Amino acid sequence: MAMPRKEFDKEQFEKLCQMFCTEKEICSWFGTSDKTLSNWCKRTYGKTFSETYKEKREGGKASLRRIQLHLAEKSAAMAIFLGKNYLGQSDADTHKQAVDKANLELRKREVEAKEF
Repeated sequence: MAMPRKEFDKEQFEKLCQMFCTEKEICSWFGTSDKTLSNWCKRTYGKTFSETYKEKREGGKASLRRIQLHLAEKSAAMAIFLGKNYLGQSDADTHKQAVDKANLELRKREVEAKEF
């Protein structure tokens, strides 16, 4: 007689994926093997564990992004981080502006020195 198929709480599984838990951690949570979890994913979602995990963790990314945006309202460091990572801003622009300003000042002094 075959053993009954192991079933998992789908909502709990998806929340663990959204928390970026590893496959090993998810297996440990449910007290099962990676093979059993993979077979359940195939039956439940029609996909491998890896494919299912990639899809379900996207909700966690959205939650993390929402938290970061909220933190940016109160934290200059977070606002700078988000600007660099999502808006293409960088310290290099600030550095380039400072160098350009210094070069302009140097040229101005050279012209003034020649006029003497």
